[in-house]
Amino acid sequence: MLEAGLWGFVGGAALLIGALIGIYLPVSMRLVGLVLAFGAGVLVSALSFELTLEAYESAGAAATIIGLAAGSLTFFAGDLLIDRRGGDRRKNPEGMQAGAASGALVLGALLDGVPESAAIGVSLIDGGMVGVTVVAAVFLSNVPESMAASSGMKASGKSATYILLLWVAVTTASVVAAVLGFGLLSGAGPGLTAVVEAFAAGAILTMLADTMLPEAVRYAGPAVGVMTVVGFACAFLLAMA
Repeated sequence: MLEAGLWGFVGGAALLIGALIGIYLPVSMRLVGLVLAFGAGVLVSALSFELTLEAYESAGAAATIIGLAAGSLTFFAGDLLIDRRGGDRRKNPEGMQAGAASGALVLGALLDGVPESAAIGVSLIDGGMVGVTVVAAVFLSNVPESMAASSGMKASGKSATYILLLWVAVTTASVVAAVLGFGLLSGAGPGLTAVVEAFAAGAILTMLADTMLPEAVRYAGPAVGVMTVVGFACAFLLAMA
């Protein structure tokens, strides 16, 4: 369980790195878009081979589809509520829309980050070894996510202290999610574990399509497709090594 928390922190700490870059370094919007696309490609590889495939091989199609659908619908419902509270452009590096509620930004960050960290904890169950690709994917995707969001919050007038405290809170939640993902399922059967793996995959994939890739395309244009493939290829080769 301690190991799960440690790896959850490793993945979540990338949020703080990205936040510091977004707050203090002059980064072009195009670069932010390209890095977002790379992170999206890395996540697609991880959720395909480390989560969905694992779920299918351990419990079959039914558990996999149930998990994917539940994860997707849960993220969709949560994201819809957050959008209505003003958090729909939380990854916009140019600034949040006028009137965006602080609570919506916090909840949005949690909604985006917790499934990824839970996936880290679940990956430890089989054999007790962390899924390196999952951790790498979460780390590499968290940096551009928080970089873009932090740039946007700074442009909207949020203080550096507020932004950093938000990401500290999300990092803490990431650690808790990784611990719970491991602790609650360490004695579970393959069916339940598979559903949770697929749940995380469904939530992450929905997040990519709904918030991450649209912002990437907005600021980097057609090059996003190529950069997404580069991220996917890097993560795939890491998984196969």
